[in-house]
Amino acid sequence: MASSAELTTGNPESGSSPDPARRGRVRLRRAAVMAVPAVAIAAGLAIMTAEGALGVSFSISGMPFTVTAKSLDGTGFEQFGALDNMIDNSPNAGDSGGQVLVVTSAIKSATLDSLCQSVDLGGTNLLIKAGSGSSKVQATDLTTDSTQLTGDAAFKNIEIGNDASTLNKAGVKGPAGVFSQQADTVHIDNLRQTNYATTAGVFKLPGLKLSFSDSGC
Repeated sequence: MASSAELTTGNPESGSSPDPARRGRVRLRRAAVMAVPAVAIAAGLAIMTAEGALGVSFSISGMPFTVTAKSLDGTGFEQFGALDNMIDNSPNAGDSGGQVLVVTSAIKSATLDSLCQSVDLGGTNLLIKAGSGSSKVQATDLTTDSTQLTGDAAFKNIEIGNDASTLNKAGVKGPAGVFSQQADTVHIDNLRQTNYATTAGVFKLPGLKLSFSDSGC
């Protein structure tokens, strides 16, 4: 993750000062991560956001993708916010300053029924489907960085308001002083996410089908 100094440094060759508009956007985005305590979504699923240290370990493309599933069952659940970063001068940055404010969800072990993932390539969609038969999608050490997440959710032994540096359900720790939540288990029906990044230690996709389609998930 780029530091604020890296994001606000001007062109050293021209001697110009940092762009005030861009600097303002970066500071506002970081302030939003720290200030927003929670966002309620369908069926009372609460997303607690604050600046996290995890995020993804790579520069995102800046192209969002959709993920849906009939259901998700997870063991070891954690959630907090983060800032994902694009490469310098990314063509997808727009007026974002190359940053996306996301909610990072970490699950130690997850099972997904009828996974669908699609990305709009401009005129066509790259479509990936798996786990619609008797064998379901399996993932370990799964993290997703999302800007939208909806579904009908239920948690077991949920803890809300943890310091992110003390999280211990999914093996992920955030920085000290950051607001977060965790639970022993999570179940979500009719899951739908808009994601910018996904990582997993193991990702098993039985019945994998990749295709191009006029419509996404």
